[in-house]
Amino acid sequence: MRHLARLIVIAFTALRFGLDELALSGFRQRWVRVLVRLMTLGRRLDAPRGERLRMALERLGPIFVKFGQVLSTRRDLLPPDLSDELARLQDRVPPFPAAQSRALVEKAFGRPIEQIFEQFDAEPVASASIAQVHFARLKGGREVAVKVLRPGMLRVIDDDLRLLRTLAVWIERLFADGRRLKPREVVAEFDIYLHDELDLVREAANAAQLRRNMTGLDLVLIPEMVWDLCTSTVIVMERMHGVPINQMARLREAGVDIKKLARDGVTIFFTQVFRDGFFHADMHPGNIQVSLDPRSFGRYIALDFGIIGTLTEVDKNYLAHNFIAFFRRDYKRVAELHVESGWVPADTRVDALEGAIRAVCEPHFDRPLKDISLGQVLMRLFQASRRFNVEIQPQLVLLQKTLLNIEGLGRQLDPDLDLWTTAKPFLERWMNEQVGWRGLLARLEKEAPRYAQLLPELPRLVHDALKAHGAPRGPDPVQLALLAEQRATRRLLQGLMWAMAGFVLGAVITRFLVFHTAGA
Repeated sequence: MRHLARLIVIAFTALRFGLDELALSGFRQRWVRVLVRLMTLGRRLDAPRGERLRMALERLGPIFVKFGQVLSTRRDLLPPDLSDELARLQDRVPPFPAAQSRALVEKAFGRPIEQIFEQFDAEPVASASIAQVHFARLKGGREVAVKVLRPGMLRVIDDDLRLLRTLAVWIERLFADGRRLKPREVVAEFDIYLHDELDLVREAANAAQLRRNMTGLDLVLIPEMVWDLCTSTVIVMERMHGVPINQMARLREAGVDIKKLARDGVTIFFTQVFRDGFFHADMHPGNIQVSLDPRSFGRYIALDFGIIGTLTEVDKNYLAHNFIAFFRRDYKRVAELHVESGWVPADTRVDALEGAIRAVCEPHFDRPLKDISLGQVLMRLFQASRRFNVEIQPQLVLLQKTLLNIEGLGRQLDPDLDLWTTAKPFLERWMNEQVGWRGLLARLEKEAPRYAQLLPELPRLVHDALKAHGAPRGPDPVQLALLAEQRATRRLLQGLMWAMAGFVLGAVITRFLVFHTAGA
């Protein structure tokens, strides 16, 4: 009964905001279009369809707001006007009562709040769809931020996800583009994001990993977790002091080099993606600040680590080769990479795909970022790719979303920033480290412990393998020749084994000498 009531609310909200226009444009069954037209009585609102969709999601609550945000990243699935409007959804909802927040903290730690904190601010500093944040001070005076999971979220999310799965099935059946839009896959992707965000220990672990990865880069600060006070519903972390990155006047007044800040943002992004394969995937201005502390002046401060993107070595290498080919305007190589990776059918004409990619990308090179909309470029690429049955890879959706965030941030900081020119040297250097001698030595050093275990066993393994063929029983010349051949093979394998051992040892020694020489 509860599910039916919720479904009625969703349907009523959709009709109230005039989403019949979206429905009528997509339904392929004539009787469904007639029924929807009768139900809405031909009503039309003055606001554009994207704005009405955004307003409807906001009215349906925080889960649908979050769903709209995730959906806004799928520019391969939605028209530009809908994607742009959904991207404006604000992750802000009214805070839950201070008394309830206090009770949740005490329940999580099993003791009164006064035993943990010298001070706990009842008024939250931030309130989002999943959690809200309070400032506090620990016993001893350390300033911290306390993130508290919104109560009852798991039940609400699971209920709404069941409805979304049902709606996704009907969309596939009733809409002309239902299968191409992959609604069930989008809902499944949304399910993963939400349940990851519901476990605050996972978020704390993400922050700790990013903090380790960024050590030594000296461009970004990540808050330290107070692990003794981290649970699945409440986490406590170092309080960060900074100015929100969208407050440009304050940053300029403080003397921050804005153009350097823009370049640093690109460096941070590409370092996280291509060096680490582990990147902050929610880099909108609300989660980014700039430090004015003299000890870390001008550095980024990253907040909120609920959404993290990961890439495999295969993903990283594929993306790096694509970026390099794009920067060199080698569109044929881009097309070949799509075929080699299996993104398009093997019988795709490379020259046709090359021409489509060139038509999209060529007009946008050698122009400052203020004259380029990366979102439009990506959208046109997806539209062009649709002709060739290109399948968008799920693991790259978060990367696309983050790249769009970087574009918006770069345009805000330095409209003249050329994203392509800024990123190209970094990617070329990374590629040289992967495929050059330094990359070879690094991989050999990484595999050295494995080789060290394997090499002593090789003589016994070779001996057992040769022995399995059976020893000759008499002075048969054929058998004697076979035995001689086996001995020669054994000597050859042993020689290769020692050569391999010497090569590995030499590589490790060379790596050691290079490291210590550089250190000297």
